[in-house]
Amino acid sequence: MIDWLKNINKEHPEFWKEYLSKFDKKSKRFVILSTETSGLNPVKDVILSIGSFAVIDNSVVIGDSFEAVLLQYKFLHDNGLSNEFIVESKMKKLGELEAIKSLIEFLGNAVLVGHHIDFDVEMINAALERLDCGRLKNEALDIDVMYRKLQDINNRQFSLDELSTIYNLPKSDRNSSSEDAYRIALLFLKLKSRLGIK
Repeated sequence: MIDWLKNINKEHPEFWKEYLSKFDKKSKRFVILSTETSGLNPVKDVILSIGSFAVIDNSVVIGDSFEAVLLQYKFLHDNGLSNEFIVESKMKKLGELEAIKSLIEFLGNAVLVGHHIDFDVEMINAALERLDCGRLKNEALDIDVMYRKLQDINNRQFSLDELSTIYNLPKSDRNSSSEDAYRIALLFLKLKSRLGIK
């Protein structure tokens, strides 16, 4: 049977149906998203941690946030990797199903913002596919693309550290998805006002 035909009558999980029902109106909420992954291949690799903050009315809303370490023991074991990161992290630890379900509930119909956000979205879509769900429907904005549009630069990309230096934001020695999400949020606020995004 054709794949898309099988999907028409597929019974999706409740959290996914709830998520899909939220797109009848446009959101004024932006969600800054950063993932840490085991690699760059959405098919073979997995999400190890997620950091996320909401931006509403030109403010980062620290209380409206989501962060989790995903317990990906099977992936780590199958690839001979250490689980030291998982053990040492003080972030909430969740299985992939619980983490993705909680993330989807947190995202709602918000506009997603990230640094090279297409990759984060593809990694989340791969996890959603494993849970018999569809693909994310949220609009997405990329701060690298926003900066290049502002400067009329088409021939290169900028790293998060380069953008942080350009806008005099402090860089962190620790590499965490939540710290990256916070830096992305600050950069987004600067770029949003310059580009006239409401």
